[in-house]
Amino acid sequence: MKQFYIKAKSSLKEAPSQLQSPQKGQPQQKGDSPSSIQPPTPLDLFRFRYHHGVNLGSIFVLEQWLRGSMYEQGTKGASELDAVNASIAAVGLDATRKKWESHWASALSDSDFDFLINTAHCTSLRLPVGYFTLGPRFTANTPFGGLASQVYTNAWLAVQQLCLRLHANGIGVLLDMHALPGGANDAIHSGTSSNSSELWGNSSNLSLAKSCLLFIATDVTQGRIPGCIGIQLCNEAAFGARGMFDWYTDILQSISQIDASIPLYISDAWDLNAALSWAAEQNSAPSRGNLLVVDTHRYYTFTDADKSQTPQQIIARIPSELSEATALSGSVFDRGAAQVCVGEWSCVLDGDTWAKAQGASRDDLVRQFGNAQSQQWKKKASGCFFWTMKMDWMEGGEWGFVEMTKEGACLAPLELSLSFADVRGRIRDALQARDGRKAVDRKAHITYWSQTSPGKHFEHWRFEQGWDLGFSDAVAFFSMRANGGIRGSVEGADKIGGLEIWIRKRLRESGMRGGFVWEWEQGFRQGLAAFYTFAGV
Repeated sequence: MKQFYIKAKSSLKEAPSQLQSPQKGQPQQKGDSPSSIQPPTPLDLFRFRYHHGVNLGSIFVLEQWLRGSMYEQGTKGASELDAVNASIAAVGLDATRKKWESHWASALSDSDFDFLINTAHCTSLRLPVGYFTLGPRFTANTPFGGLASQVYTNAWLAVQQLCLRLHANGIGVLLDMHALPGGANDAIHSGTSSNSSELWGNSSNLSLAKSCLLFIATDVTQGRIPGCIGIQLCNEAAFGARGMFDWYTDILQSISQIDASIPLYISDAWDLNAALSWAAEQNSAPSRGNLLVVDTHRYYTFTDADKSQTPQQIIARIPSELSEATALSGSVFDRGAAQVCVGEWSCVLDGDTWAKAQGASRDDLVRQFGNAQSQQWKKKASGCFFWTMKMDWMEGGEWGFVEMTKEGACLAPLELSLSFADVRGRIRDALQARDGRKAVDRKAHITYWSQTSPGKHFEHWRFEQGWDLGFSDAVAFFSMRANGGIRGSVEGADKIGGLEIWIRKRLRESGMRGGFVWEWEQGFRQGLAAFYTFAGV
C-alpha cells in the first residue's frame, strides 16, 4: 500500500505531500508538530471502513428463542446459565462440555463463509460473548462459578479460532461483551434469568467486568484476535444506568495504557444524544486515548408506539433516524468526533403493525423496510450489524440475515460487489479528474473566506494538505482489496465508514494545531468527497 501511495504521489505531482510533515514547503507554524501520517494499513481498513455486518447470534451467549436445541426438555428459564445447569443435571459435566464445545466449533460452516463473502458481501461480524466465555478464572463468586465454570474451559480458545477463520476470509470482528457480571440490563441475554441489572453500582461486578475487558484488550494487542475492529464494553446498558459514564472513563483510561489504537464501542443506554455528546467530548482534539464509537440499536416492533403504526408509517420514519449524529458530526476540530454504529437492527414488525398493512404485500413492505434501513445506516453510521446470522430455525425469517439478504431486504453497499477491474477503472477516472477538482475546491474555499472575512489572516495551505490527504485516503481504502491487501478478497472495494473517528485519528497524526486546523478538516472532507464523486460511489 505504501508503494501505491508513492506511485499516486508521483503521478499526481502532489505538492505538498500528505506523506510527509504537513508543514513541508511552508513556514513552521507555532504549535504544530511533525506529521506521523503513514498510508492506511490493512488493520486501518478493517477498523475504519464501512461495516456491512451481522451479529453471529446465539453461539457464545445463548437465548432459548434462537437456540432451543441447546436446552434440555423442561429447562426452567431461557438464559445461558439455565441451559448449562439443566444440561449438567441431565447428562453430566463431560457431556455438557462436549456439547457446548461442538456448538462453538460449528458456529460457521464453510457454506456460511461462502454466503457471507460471496452473497452477503459482509465486511464484519459482531461477536457477542459473556464474561464466562473467558473461562473459569473469571467466574469465581458469580452465578457461573463452581461446576458450570468448567464447561467454559476452552471457550475463549474457540473464540480465538473463529476470529482467525474470519480474518483469513477478510472479515473483521467486533468483540461484544454482551453478558457482563450482574447484567448491564435485566434481560436473559446478560447470561442469567435474574431479571435484574446488577452491574451498575456494584463495585465487585464492575471490577470483574473491567478485568475481563482488559484481558480482551491484551489479547487483541498481542495478536491473538487478528482483524479485531473494536471492543464493545457493554451491550444494551439499562436506561439511566447509574455511574455508567464514570465506568466507561475508567475502562477507557486503563485500555489506553494497554493499546490506545483499539476503537472502543459503548452502549448508548437508549439515550443516543447523551452518549454521543459524551463520546464526542472524549474524542476531542486534546484527547490521546482510544477512539470511541457509540453503539445504538434500532428496532421497530416492541413499543406501543411502534405497534400503533402501519408498516408504511414506520418505513416513512427511517429517513429521519440518527438525527442526533447529524447534529453533532461534521466538525471534529471544535465538536469532537461523534461516531455512531447501529449494532443491532432487523426487518421485524409486530403483528399489530402488520394488521394495519391495508392489504399491501408483506414481502414488498419487508423489502422496502430493509432497504430504507440499509440506506439510512450507510448515510449516518459507521456501520450496521443485522440481528442475526444463526439460529435453529434457519433461514430466520425477518430476524434472519440470510433470508433477508436473499430476499433483497438487507442491502450491501454497491462498492462491495465491484469487480477488481471495475475498481481499478474507477480509480483511474478519479485520478485523471483530481487536479482539476482540487483547483476548483481550493478557489471556492479561498474566495468564500476572502468575501466573508476580508482582510483576515487565514492559512489556506492547510486546506490544500487536508484535501490531498482526504483524496489519497479514500483511494487507499478503495484500492486495498484490488491491490491484494486483504486476505480472502476476490472482489469489492471499501469506503471509509467511521469518518468522524478517522478524521480525528488523521488530525492527531498530522501534527496540526492552532486556530486554523478547521481549514485542514474542511479540505480533508472535500478531498474525500471528490474521490467518491468521481468513483461513482
